[in-house]
Formats: sequence, structure tokens, C-alpha cells
Amino acid sequence: MYNDSLTTPSVPPVLIMIYLALVAFMIVTQWVLYEKAGQPGWACIIPIYNIIVYLKIGGKPWYWLLLMCIPFVNIIFSIMVLQAFLKAYGKGGVGSVLLALFFSIFYLPYLAFSKNVRYQY
Repeated sequence: MYNDSLTTPSVPPVLIMIYLALVAFMIVTQWVLYEKAGQPGWACIIPIYNIIVYLKIGGKPWYWLLLMCIPFVNIIFSIMVLQAFLKAYGKGGVGSVLLALFFSIFYLPYLAFSKNVRYQY
């Protein structure tokens, strides 16, 4: 008899549920951030369009999306866009960018659900 469980690692269903809950929470977080900026919240779930709206919130032109497709250049431009996005909420310093880069699972919900953080453009 062939036992497939020895060759194929399986992910416990609990971890899958935690992952899906986390993804749903981050979608809600981004939805709220977009609506705070006066953009449609549903835009965060549409591929490519969500990046265009993200650029618009940060005050950057849409063609930066093309620059974000160039290898290695995309790293620099993505960080610049993140800084502009955070600046639109009054948090554009180096510390805020580092928090958003490394602890986005905590920092972005803070921006979205905090009454003290407002869109400023």
C-alpha cells in the first residue's frame, strides 16, 4: 500500500484558516485606507488598478507603475511610493517607512483604524 503522507507535506487546516483570516484582515485594512483617502475601497482588490490608486493616494503619476516593473529599480521606486503613501497620512518619516516595511501587519491597521491618523492631501 502506498502512503502519500510521507512524501507530500500537508499544511494543517488551522494554519490555512489563520492565513485566510490574516489575508481578509489586510484586505479590510487596505480598503479602509483607500476610503480614508477618498478613493473607492473596492479598488484594493482589483489587480493593477489597486497599484494605480495606491500611486494616486501617494501623489505619484500612474506611469510609475511601469518603473516598478523594472528589476532592481522596482525596489527603489516601491520604497519611494510607500514613503509617499505614508506621507499622505502624515507619517512619511524614515521610521514610519521602516515600520511599514518590516511590521506592516501591525502598522497598516494602526493607520487604517486610528482616529488620529487622517489623509492630508
